[in-house]
Amino acid sequence: MSQSTLQHFIVIGNPIAHSKSPEIHQQFAKQTQLQIEYNRQYCPDDAASFSAVVEAFFNGGGVGANVTVPFKQVAYQLCAEQGGLSAHAQVAGAVNTLLLKDGKLFGDNTDGQGLVNHLLQLGWPLQGAKVAILGAGGASRGVVLPLIEAGISELTIANRTLSKAEDLIDQLRAASPVIDNLAPTSSAIEALTGHYDVIINATSIGLSGDKLPLDSELSCHYTYDMMYGKELPFLTHFQQQGAQVSEGYGMLIGQAALSFEKWTGASVDPSLLLGSQ
Repeated sequence: MSQSTLQHFIVIGNPIAHSKSPEIHQQFAKQTQLQIEYNRQYCPDDAASFSAVVEAFFNGGGVGANVTVPFKQVAYQLCAEQGGLSAHAQVAGAVNTLLLKDGKLFGDNTDGQGLVNHLLQLGWPLQGAKVAILGAGGASRGVVLPLIEAGISELTIANRTLSKAEDLIDQLRAASPVIDNLAPTSSAIEALTGHYDVIINATSIGLSGDKLPLDSELSCHYTYDMMYGKELPFLTHFQQQGAQVSEGYGMLIGQAALSFEKWTGASVDPSLLLGSQ
């Protein structure tokens, strides 16, 4: 596809008006001198509506679609039934990137790779790292395989309800021999203690201003919160202990960069966008 050809992209969600994806992808288009149109696409919260939106978009010549809340699992099911899934999407059980491969719908998940790329951009060492992830939902599930691929040596998944962390680990170990070999451990959040190289908050609790029940002996070198856009109590807590901290805006840019590259074949530099923040 030539650089002068206008390529169409969307992000599908509900709600969707807040999405920063159009602005981010326009910045990537400037970097690569590609002509793109990237729009927000509201969709009623049901699988049939989502399927209809996706079908209409790609039948109309659309090149790629991002998927956000609450449709990542719906997108996974659609790709599992109609097309194909990347290894990262299969383990995550969720899809955030849609494209056509050999005329069929293909789903990928770039969230975890986007997180890892941002951590490495920050200069946080992952090789041999001891890591804890707080939360046992979809956000956690999507980042485990990329973290292990980046070379971490230990992983604990902590959740307020311990059984959910245990169930997630069972599912992940069954989904990937790479995860099974590492043998992640589980913990209740309030029981998590000791020192970690990296602690990642994959819950959304900070957006409400609430605090997680953290043990006073829990510490780390680096703390990352996947949420962004406001002061996050989780980061403040560890910053006061002397840890380096980061919110999740870089992860958002990182996953977007990977989606853009998969759609267009053009490489971008996510750090140029972070530098403008």
